[in-house]
Amino acid sequence: MSQVGAVNPRYATLNTDYAAEMFSMSDEEDGPIWMVNLMKYREIADYGDGQESNISGQEADDLYAPMAVLADIGAEIVFAGNVETQLLGDSPKWDRIAVVKYPTRRSFLKMSSRKDFQEKHVHKEAGMQTTIVMGCTPMDTPVYSKKDWTEIANSPSESDGVITVVHVLQLNEQIEKMNNYSLIAGERAIPNGVRVDGWFQVENTILGDGRKWDQVRFNTFPSRRAFKEVLNDPARIEAQKKYRESAISDTYTMIVTPLINKVSDSI
Repeated sequence: MSQVGAVNPRYATLNTDYAAEMFSMSDEEDGPIWMVNLMKYREIADYGDGQESNISGQEADDLYAPMAVLADIGAEIVFAGNVETQLLGDSPKWDRIAVVKYPTRRSFLKMSSRKDFQEKHVHKEAGMQTTIVMGCTPMDTPVYSKKDWTEIANSPSESDGVITVVHVLQLNEQIEKMNNYSLIAGERAIPNGVRVDGWFQVENTILGDGRKWDQVRFNTFPSRRAFKEVLNDPARIEAQKKYRESAISDTYTMIVTPLINKVSDSI
């Protein structure tokens, strides 16, 4: 979804050091990269030069989406969804999360020089207020026995459907504490049908605001009620205070309504 369309895009700061590092990788070193996009839209698209616009920033970004270009280079959107609730992280309030898997880091960079991409990118410049784009690789994740969602108390329904909880984490040196929290939270989440789609190590941030991030986690629940059961579990709350809060320096936690979710299959 997101891409480096200009040296100095209006919506983020380009990490030129990371771009140079990716471009200089040998074929042996290079390989698949998952680009995790956090997106905040302008209320009204701004095409500049005094042009009036009657579409929203999100509508402009929808016009940008370079599906044909992605397909041509072997890239694939593996996750896309709208942020329903932002539980943690004050600003900005993100509107949409997307993940694109690219076959190589170099293919991600070369995409920006294509004429067909550049013709599309004007819509992203108009629609995007700010963004963070992180280059990620998969982490080892806990192996949970998947519960049949038809057999749990808070199964999905028309009025309370599937949600994905996305965690963006900046960790300090107390990683063991985060591991302790994850173990306890996982034990509470299993009976409520959690599915770990994928946890990712952040290699670096290619577009952003100067902050560095360490991990992004995608956990899917059968319903909001199921997630709320975990959120309100006394043991999880105690573990959060004892372990998680001291292990994390910065974070966003968002409930996302998934439109596409092929994260697990992409790893």
